Amino acid sequence: VAATQPSTNWHLKDNARDHHTSKFSSEELVVRRGQAFTVTFNGTQQPEQNITFIAETGPKPSKMAKTQATFGISSTVSKESWSAVLQSASSGSVSVSISSPPNAAIGRYRLSVQSPASGSSSPASLGTFVLLFNPWSSGDDVFMPGKAECEEYVLEEFGIIFAGNKNRINSFGWNFGQFQEDILNICLSMLDRSLNHRQDPATDVSHRGDPKYLGRVLSAMVNANDDQGVLLGNWSGKYEGGKDPSSWTGSVEILQGWKKSGFRPVRYGQCWVFAAVLTTVLRCLGIPTRMVTNFSSAHDADSNLRVDEFYDAEGNHLERGADSVWNFHVWNESWFSRSDLGPSYSGWQVLDATPQEESGGIYQCGPASRIAVKEGEVDLDYDCPFVFAEVNADCMYWNYEPTTGKKTLIFSEATEIGQLISTKAVGRDDRVDVTKDYKYEEGSTKERDIFKKARKKLGLEDKFDPTAPTPEEVEQKPDISGKFKVPGPLQVGQDLSLVLVLANLQSEPKTVDAKMTAWSTLYTRKPVAEIWKDSIAVTLSPKEEKQFPIKIAYSDYQKQLTADNMIQVTALCHVEGGIQVLVQRDITLDSPAIDIQVLGEAKVNKEVDVEVTFANPVAVEVMDCVLQVQGNDLLRGILEIDLPPLKGSEKSSTKFKLTPSETGPKHLLVNFSCDKFAPVKAFKMVNV
Repeated sequence: VAATQPSTNWHLKDNARDHHTSKFSSEELVVRRGQAFTVTFNGTQQPEQNITFIAETGPKPSKMAKTQATFGISSTVSKESWSAVLQSASSGSVSVSISSPPNAAIGRYRLSVQSPASGSSSPASLGTFVLLFNPWSSGDDVFMPGKAECEEYVLEEFGIIFAGNKNRINSFGWNFGQFQEDILNICLSMLDRSLNHRQDPATDVSHRGDPKYLGRVLSAMVNANDDQGVLLGNWSGKYEGGKDPSSWTGSVEILQGWKKSGFRPVRYGQCWVFAAVLTTVLRCLGIPTRMVTNFSSAHDADSNLRVDEFYDAEGNHLERGADSVWNFHVWNESWFSRSDLGPSYSGWQVLDATPQEESGGIYQCGPASRIAVKEGEVDLDYDCPFVFAEVNADCMYWNYEPTTGKKTLIFSEATEIGQLISTKAVGRDDRVDVTKDYKYEEGSTKERDIFKKARKKLGLEDKFDPTAPTPEEVEQKPDISGKFKVPGPLQVGQDLSLVLVLANLQSEPKTVDAKMTAWSTLYTRKPVAEIWKDSIAVTLSPKEEKQFPIKIAYSDYQKQLTADNMIQVTALCHVEGGIQVLVQRDITLDSPAIDIQVLGEAKVNKEVDVEVTFANPVAVEVMDCVLQVQGNDLLRGILEIDLPPLKGSEKSSTKFKLTPSETGPKHLLVNFSCDKFAPVKAFKMVNV
């Protein structure tokens, strides 16, 4: 006779509190490994001592693969294996405290119980629960000693993303939403849809206790390349058939959209979207994770630690060669130990889900130990050379003559790449600079020694490189210097004022012919459209410095600006009898401000009014105005408000109601979009 189905009490509230999983919105028990949880069940008429439990995960559970465990009731908790300790027993109801080992595979488990009375009949199922990584437990690979750090990097659903360029950093809020409806299930589906799982499900599941393995697999699954993953990248500046990457404000919509469409890639992502979604997934599974922005980030496609940029005689930036320098690039750091490399390489590990280069035949990147990157240990797993180049590559600027194919070095720059590396502070909405954790001080002997060490390990020291400039070319000294000065903030919708400053460094007069262009670009500095060009010819007296004001009208750039609000201004100066001088500057235009006011005190389950005010920065009417509002624990899902067209320079004010569901500091995210300029984002901390 089959045993009668026992009824199970999972003690959801108490277990969740002890395991830091109270924020999950599921009816299923969610616990962390290496820590005890309580379960009570009835339907057994046996002396408790004879009960056997079976916990198993994945399609082919086995003891060998550590995806199945059978254990009886014991008097003490085992550190190495699954165990159960009796809490109480009375009239057929049994309460036990079950513990998993700190290296158990994470995922959904089935728990069943077998008692001798049921004889050879199959074990009685108690139900399912989900097991996650445990950064609060010292035995776990992801153990993070600081409590505030665990709160930020695992439990915090709000993030700040840094963007713009090295001259002007801007930031915007993001809703990670790792505890929102169905997100945990979607994260588990991601694992089951990975290439590794499709090729060999049993082996894949047996490796799921290892954060190195999961981080690498998920860095591949967040992009759609190779595996029909979550997001399709698009850096064309044209986003038909999907959403402009800059219009997303959170991961929940993206992950839920992926599932709703039958797991077809969501269109479209760019680096910060890939990194934000990977943050959501890793925090959800319990791996401490944060987003990091690198300004002037190198994409070194040919692993020679050098990035080549080409300009024609007119000063136009040419798309030649696969190398590029992005105004900024966003990746992730996750915190775990590196048993494969040794304890000195544990701590923050770089993961990058943006599909830039293949690694092991698929678009994935990391984990690369941040310490290994700083020390130039580029031979260590995984993908250290690529990450090392992102923050350290040398930059070469060439003049390229398309008709003859001749290239001439204009200048080389060893300190340009990898600046102001930024992440959000723990417990505060501030920027923290982590550049010194990636490299020694720029220009110091130590930094140059590490660069040489990395070159040597990559075998670049000994082999002749015909594409490299000659030492003579590198040593050339220019006769003049130049720079673009920006006198004040540059706003979307306004004419842009810049100053080109040219200085004669020599004691004799110099004649200069400067060809100037301005292009709208993506944040990857990919040129989109020319918006302005001009030229000046001037003779500079000995040691003279001259200023040339430049004005670019709104009407010149209005139609060509991408959602990145970025323009690259270039002056290629041909100096009589000397080498050419390239002057360039990347400009990020400031979006207009949005003002958010909470009118009154925010209290749980009480309505409160919010007013959002916005002034049209342009002199023409803007149409298709939509206000999107979201914020976990403040409102459910995303509120969309269609607004009437806004006349030139007109102010608009919108009111809506929130009903907070939880106390504490919460973040409200607002996104205003229209037909004339890029989405404008703002966030406000609301104390409930």
